[in-house]
Amino acid sequence: MRRVTLDLTGLPPTPEETAAFLADASPLAYERLVDRLLASPRYGERWARHWLDVVHYGDTHGYDKDKPREHAWAYRDYVIRALNADKPYARFVQEQVAGDTLFPGTRDGIEALGFLAAGPWDFIGHAEVPETKVDGKLTRHLDRDDMLANTLGTFTSLTAHCAQCHNHKFDPITQEDYYSLQAVFAALDRTDRPYYLDDTTNATATQLGRRQKDLSAQVRQTEATLSAQAGEAYAALTRRIEGISKTAAAKAGNPTPDFGYHAQVSKQAQAVKWVQVDLGQRIDLTRVVLAPCYDDFNGIGAGFGFPVRFKVEVSDDPEFRQGVQLLWRGHDQRFMADLPNPGLTPYVVPIEPEDAVTGRYVRVTAVQLAPRKGDFIFALAELEVRTADGRNVAQGRPVQALDSIEATPRWRKVNLTDGLAPVRPSLDELTQLRTERDRLLLAAATPAAAAALRAQRAEAAEIAASLARLPKPSLVYAAGIHTGSGAFAGTGAQGGRPRPIFLLARGQVTHPQREVGPGALAALGFAPARFVLPAGAGEGERRAALAQWLTHQDNPLFWRSAVNRIWQYHFGQGLVETANDFGRNGALPTHPELLDWLAGDFREHGGSWKRLHRQIVLSATYRQSSDDNPAASRLDANNTLLWRQQRRKLEAEVLRDAVLQASGRLDLTMGGPGWRDFVVERPEHSPHYRYDLADPANPQTFRRAIYRFVVRSQTQPLDDLARLRRPFDARR
Repeated sequence: MRRVTLDLTGLPPTPEETAAFLADASPLAYERLVDRLLASPRYGERWARHWLDVVHYGDTHGYDKDKPREHAWAYRDYVIRALNADKPYARFVQEQVAGDTLFPGTRDGIEALGFLAAGPWDFIGHAEVPETKVDGKLTRHLDRDDMLANTLGTFTSLTAHCAQCHNHKFDPITQEDYYSLQAVFAALDRTDRPYYLDDTTNATATQLGRRQKDLSAQVRQTEATLSAQAGEAYAALTRRIEGISKTAAAKAGNPTPDFGYHAQVSKQAQAVKWVQVDLGQRIDLTRVVLAPCYDDFNGIGAGFGFPVRFKVEVSDDPEFRQGVQLLWRGHDQRFMADLPNPGLTPYVVPIEPEDAVTGRYVRVTAVQLAPRKGDFIFALAELEVRTADGRNVAQGRPVQALDSIEATPRWRKVNLTDGLAPVRPSLDELTQLRTERDRLLLAAATPAAAAALRAQRAEAAEIAASLARLPKPSLVYAAGIHTGSGAFAGTGAQGGRPRPIFLLARGQVTHPQREVGPGALAALGFAPARFVLPAGAGEGERRAALAQWLTHQDNPLFWRSAVNRIWQYHFGQGLVETANDFGRNGALPTHPELLDWLAGDFREHGGSWKRLHRQIVLSATYRQSSDDNPAASRLDANNTLLWRQQRRKLEAEVLRDAVLQASGRLDLTMGGPGWRDFVVERPEHSPHYRYDLADPANPQTFRRAIYRFVVRSQTQPLDDLARLRRPFDARR
């Protein structure tokens, strides 16, 4: 009873459970015990720990600047939830590789992508070194290698590192195979991905987002068709607009010393910062304009400090407690994604005439700040409030803010309304020219075409309004298209298009050879090794093709690898000792027929983990005593033939949880952010995690160890106790 309870739940049986089991004289008592343990929520917590170790999960990046991942825990909770629900193994894997594409509009389809971002990540190489530099290219090459190696090792128990530089010396993996696998992940970076906790809202948001994307394409197509009919006047206006835009950008590239307003620096992206202008009296407004800053600090340049998410409000109350009119929420412009760095393009918040907005105070509230090395910031060069006659009624008016960096002359509140933003002189002219160009476009159209364009624009506005009404999404640290600023712009700067992947001579990023497309391993032969995708396929289709290749019914390694891992955690050693290497450098299976039978049975029964557990723990092999037999030991000292149960050490987490349970202090609260048994020093640069400064009486620390915030660079001293295994360091 003790063995199976610890194996399936990670906790010892309580005295009451032991007494009840011993009192049950039924021959089915053990089976009922197993069924009860598999139905317990503690089962998912126990086996999630094993899974998270295999995929190298941690709550910090690792490397030199081991910064925290505040939203990684959502993937951990997904794994626990999926295991408790006995999610079919193929679906479990597909969600982790391409859940957003294969199962769009689902919570699990997004949270599961934490798998691809679970491993360590080089903050310096990404955030401080541009991708155009050799070191930046190498960093991103190695990041894709981590995704590739984790995927291949976890799901097929193969290694592919050798094929970076040459065809694998031992296994039938070619260089082209390796770089085809890299091409699957060519568009991906790591980022906080937004999503909703209920699938209904997720589905609604996904549908709206797709329709918004389709409408944008339709509007562009309609405008392109009509522009060809609008004649030379339209073309001349377009050239003039482009020229003024370039001139404005050139002026802004040589900014004045007057940079604008800068809020105090924050360590949290979601910190709320606000700044407002007092117009002196109630005024009818027609638009609000936000001009981005320019500052070369940390190489950010244009768009310095422009908030990732923000809102604009008007009120007669300086405290904004009553009579508040919401004009704009900046994160609604692009569905389920942060706003990209705008560069030096001003944000214009239009106010429709029928809305009749009147007020004295205009407030801009940043609800997600712009990322910078080690912190988050909010800055604006200028805030304009325009009336129907074109006057900027904010110029020269007093400014209040939650907080401010007052560093004369660069950063001051008064700079926000001084009218000196470098791109401002061209803004009004551009607005007027674009209005005139639109008038020419509609005039050149037939009544039906003009009506169609207006209908498309109206529907786009309605979709934007529907998106604005959705609740604030949750976040998970996962693979995705990064839209950050500075050195780490990711593929967001190219619309999320996959980077071209080349076969590298001797694995050197400075020696690219021919370009390769997405694919997998040719030697297995059960399916085409190179993925044939439809024209215009997005990056998600690449991952979807890989997910389907991995989970194919005829993939000989996929099912064996899973069965071997589960066997390993029940017996201390897999049927193949090298659980992450089924290649020629790995060990041969000790019982090949048993491995094949279990793998086939596992596949035929839908990949049910719980059914496989039940098969194993009800077997006579598992239920053997671990006592020594001198005669058998002389013939088979390593117990390769499984003539007794293996003796195994308790992991550090199990020992800790058992002590808390015995003391009556174990808190079984499930899910949510990880508890922290450390104090962070120097978080702004290279965080230093001090376990000796933590409060041992903090009740949060009485939760199960699976919910602990796992630091890579400075592991918990308990993890080294008696040389026990550390988290994220599964037996390889």
